[in-house]
This record gives sequence, C-alpha cells and structure tokens, in this order.
Amino acid sequence: MKILIKGGTLVLKDGEQRADLLINGTKIEKISKQISADGCKVINAEGKHVLPGLIDMHVHLREPGFEGKEDIESGCRAAVAGGVTQVCCMPNTNPVCDNAVVVSYIKNRAKEVNLCKVNPIGAITKGEQGESLADIGKMKSAGAVAISDDGKTVANSHVMRLAMEYANDFNLKCLCHCEDASLVDGGVVNEGYNSTLTGLKGSPRAAEDIIIAREIALSESLNIPVHICHVSTYSGVEIIRSAKSRGVKVTAETCPHYFALTDDIITSYDTNTKVNPPVREEKDRLAIIEGLKDGTLDCIVTDHAPHSLKDKQVEYNLAAFGISGIETSFAVSYTYLVKSGKMTLSELSEKLSLAPAQILGLDGGEIREGAIADLTVADLSKKYKIDSAKFYSKGKNTPFNGDEVYGKIEYTLVNGEIKFPF
Repeated sequence: MKILIKGGTLVLKDGEQRADLLINGTKIEKISKQISADGCKVINAEGKHVLPGLIDMHVHLREPGFEGKEDIESGCRAAVAGGVTQVCCMPNTNPVCDNAVVVSYIKNRAKEVNLCKVNPIGAITKGEQGESLADIGKMKSAGAVAISDDGKTVANSHVMRLAMEYANDFNLKCLCHCEDASLVDGGVVNEGYNSTLTGLKGSPRAAEDIIIAREIALSESLNIPVHICHVSTYSGVEIIRSAKSRGVKVTAETCPHYFALTDDIITSYDTNTKVNPPVREEKDRLAIIEGLKDGTLDCIVTDHAPHSLKDKQVEYNLAAFGISGIETSFAVSYTYLVKSGKMTLSELSEKLSLAPAQILGLDGGEIREGAIADLTVADLSKKYKIDSAKFYSKGKNTPFNGDEVYGKIEYTLVNGEIKFPF
C-alpha cells in the first residue's frame, strides 16, 4: 500500500523542508513539494514535523524472566507511542541474554508482536558474572547488534580487553556500563550536598569516571571502537572530549534525565527519582548539554528501565534503580534542548536517530528517497502534561509525571506501516 504524508515539514540531515513524502511498500519512494494523492492513504501532516524514526539503542524490555516489569509487547507498544521505530534491548534478563538461543527468542517474540524493530544486545560475559566471555560469535549470527555489561561493569580489565578484541573480530561494539562498584559502596544518589541533606548514601562521580577512563585507555591502546553508556558527570564528558580530540574511537550516550534534571529531585524521597547512574548537580547537567552540542556525546537514549509498583513503593534505599522513559524521551528532549534554544531540531534528530544507526550499523536514521520508511510525525506546538498512568509501558516510574512538555507524537511508521496510533 502507498502512503502519502502530505504538507509536513521534513527534518533532514541539513535542515528542514516543507514537502510531501510518498511511501511505497517499505521504502520512501518520492519527496516533492506536491505529490498527487491518487490511490494513496493520506496522512495530513499540515503544521506537523516528519522525523526519521527514533532509534533508542539502550532499553530494557525485561523479557525473558521479568515480565512483571515489562515484556516485549508492552515495551514495543510504549516505544511506538513514543515515536521510536527501533530499540536495542540490554541483556540483563533471566536467563541472561548471553547465547544464541535467548537472542533468537527475543527476535522471534518481536516478530510476533510486530510493532517496532527489536535489536538484541548480548552480554559480554556468561551470566554477566564478569569472568568468561559469552558466545559472542554465535550471538552475532543470531542477530545481536552489540554486546554490553549494562547493569554490572566487567571489573576485570583483562577480561574487558579480551571482550573488545573478540567483539571487534565480529564487527561488534562493546557498550560499557561505567561503574566501579567498590567506590559506589552502596550509594543510591549522587554524592554531594543533597545526599548529605537527605541522609541518603552518595555515589561519587569518580565511580563512573574511573571506568570511563579505563575503557577509553583500552580502546586507545587496542585501536578498537568502544561506546560509553549513560554519561552523567561533567568530568566524564571532559574525559571523553579529550579522548576524541586525540582520535580515540569512542562514542557516548546520555539520557534525558541527565540534561533535564538535577539531584534536587531526591529531596522529595520519591523513589521514581532513583536511577543508576544517579542524576547529579547543575554543573553536570550543563556539561551534558554542552557535550551534546559539541558532539562529545553522540546520541540520546532512554535507558528505559520499567519496574512494577512493588519495586518502587518501598523506602528509598530498598527501591529498584531505573526510570521508564521511552514514551517521554522525544518530548522531554525537544522541550529542554530545542524549545529552549540549545540546539536545532535537525541536531536533535541526529542524536535520536542517525547517530544510533551509525554507531550500531542499523538501517534507518534519515529521510531520503530510497531509505527505509521508518518515520515519526510529531506536533511540536502541542503542549501536554505527562501522565504516567496512561503509559503503555507496564513501568509507571518516571520523575517527569505531571510535567508540561511540547512535542506530541501523532504517527509512528515502521517499514512503511502505521504502528501508532493503534
């Protein structure tokens, strides 16, 4: 079936263009100022913006093993409701995604659900124990797009070196969770004034920065690419910036909560503010924004970490870490970065779509004739209040509940099919 998106403003690599866009099957067939609607299903995009489908390269779909928090179907419904056409799901499931069987299971479940594209990320080590390498080659053959230690840093530097070398042989990147657990020492929030004020145990920036520096040192020594997950510190941004200036093959990501919030939020003791790494101080927030602007930080992800109510409705120290963010990512990013004048919409689109595609070698991330028809249509003028009770995700755990934002997702198309609205 042909679909004509008519009268919208297309967000391209080099700017914005008012034009019609014709989809034929799975591909963008034509872009022109005026295209006839004969025989087409028409989407009226007057006053709206058409973006490359968003790609979230860091999510937790929880299946298999933790379906009470999220499953592949609910996670994919949340994704397309948030304008996301592809997700990359982390391996800390049960059983751990450390072999071809689990990778294949995730791929097959995603096909059954048939909403967004799901790209599994395999574990670096067996059982995420940090000791022996997982079956990286077999996972790649089954469809894994990267490997990661997300949630549990590989403590042994020799094992991490071997992982980088072995993954590189299969043209895979290591996506690194940077956290020295011995320095965190049970910390649950950023170490600073607010941790002292609240009496909550703090986690220092150094716990993150030390491992960022280690992964960069390995990358530089081996001349192998590495990717740094969810950067939250001003000092981490500086370490990565310095490495890039030397030509180190490092890429990095951050999340909306790190450029939109500060650790002032923890004074409410709301466990929906508990996330790992923790939300930090104003100087960190500003550094994250600057890192996005100057290219030190390549992309924006959500680290979507849904939890059940029982995981969060406990005292702060006992609550699970994590924020459910896939349905709010675009609106929060647009509101805090574009509407505030920090960056252009095309620059934001690169962080949310093109850069993740390039880092992981995925098909998608740009609007052009002949490209895959993964598209997001948003009304940037529409202001709305975030209501977690209406999330499609099972996880209602967000610190943004009740906040007013701009950028309502109107349509999400995957492979030329309308997947949202449902």
